[in-house]
Amino acid sequence: MKKFLLATLCITLLAVSVVSVPLSHADETILYNRYNIHAQADRNGLLKASYANYTDPGAGHVIIPPNTKLIISPWKRFFKDYGFKFELPDGRKGVFEVHVKRIGMSTADYLKLIMSDKPVSLKGLTALDKKGVKQGKALVGMTKKGVMTALGYPSPHATPSIDDNIWKYWRNRFRTMDVEFNDKGRVSHIQY
Repeated sequence: MKKFLLATLCITLLAVSVVSVPLSHADETILYNRYNIHAQADRNGLLKASYANYTDPGAGHVIIPPNTKLIISPWKRFFKDYGFKFELPDGRKGVFEVHVKRIGMSTADYLKLIMSDKPVSLKGLTALDKKGVKQGKALVGMTKKGVMTALGYPSPHATPSIDDNIWKYWRNRFRTMDVEFNDKGRVSHIQY
């Protein structure tokens, strides 16, 4: 009898750890993204994004423009904080990976950097900034605010301070690029 109960308990625990339990509506929050979110749609249509930004991930690249109203909820894998889930107004769903140890902050703190509880002002963006934001690219001559809006907040583990004049972004999982700014805070060079 003890062996049967132990086996049943093990199977139940295994099933609970493998099955994804839907989150309650209490876990959901409405937020607006401050910057473009670069995501990649997988073969099932799930959008996948990352703190590393992946500004040119290849086929299925989707740019979610600033001030998109998103439904945000926690994303846990094997009981571990893995980032957050999001849903777009059109019903598309996605996940946003946040590597807490690598970036040195919690998912909640990272969300405060990249999201807002209301739409953000894009005033102050130059015409060139707006072009870069629409294309999801850094262009020579853009401001720091324009680059951040176009490419996302630079990953804190590779760009410890946004006051620095070189920001590192990942184009995909294997390739990076450095966006260099001059003393006036404008893009002077992009190194691929």
